[in-house]
Amino acid sequence: MVRVVCDLCPRGCQLAEGQVGWCRGRICRKGKVVAQNYGRLTSVALDPIEKKPLARFHPGSYILSVGSFGCNLRCPFCQNHGISQAGAEFATQDVMPADLVDLAKELAARPAGNLGVAFTYNEPLIGYEFVRDTAKLLHEAGLKVVLVTNGMINAGPFQALLPLVDAFNIDLKGWRQQVYDVCGGSLAAVKQNIAAAAAVTHVEVTTLVVPGLNDSATEMAAEAEWLASLSVDLPLHVSRYFPRWQSEVPATPVAIVYKLAEVARSSLRYVYTGNC
Repeated sequence: MVRVVCDLCPRGCQLAEGQVGWCRGRICRKGKVVAQNYGRLTSVALDPIEKKPLARFHPGSYILSVGSFGCNLRCPFCQNHGISQAGAEFATQDVMPADLVDLAKELAARPAGNLGVAFTYNEPLIGYEFVRDTAKLLHEAGLKVVLVTNGMINAGPFQALLPLVDAFNIDLKGWRQQVYDVCGGSLAAVKQNIAAAAAVTHVEVTTLVVPGLNDSATEMAAEAEWLASLSVDLPLHVSRYFPRWQSEVPATPVAIVYKLAEVARSSLRYVYTGNC
């Protein structure tokens, strides 16, 4: 049986014709791996930019936020598992890039305004082709492109996408590969992509603090020091976890979130707390 390797992310799924990848968003068709979630949306909303979260990118603005289905990580504590861990049957509408740009332009003309489009809610990078095609049209229209992502993508496709993205929020699950082992990912790949993006565009990082997994002050200090080596002005969001999906670990104590934020402030100028 002939199998084709998906070269988008470090997982490198080997897919037979018609087979769907581990992320549930990519499929082998006619000997090529393509996005089966292309233009297939599950969520559309006009959100405050701070909800992404982006604290230092056009604060006070709104942005059209869209999500599809699937993710190339399987964090047992996923806070948005309803769509990130769903498959094609969950898509509610088909929207092609030109139509999404038209909607973004219409919203931009209204009193509340609209910066552009944020690809968010599930993992947008598994729908790479849709993000790329829409981003090109958004820039032609003078609108912004935002990605809220886990950053788990190979260097080649990520570098090709960088010129099309105005701002990222990238999840950094923790400072040990063991944390990524729980999620099925690669710390090295995510670090590489944070560094590459921070060198050329606006980046903010989010760490969801899960008790017993990544709540060590020592590890937070090391994470913050590394981020500061990229830029002391790189914003970090330290976010509170709540029990979701397969995790029954009790919610992170608010005091722990505040403590880790203070630890991070020893290295970084802009540290924010979330979900408290």
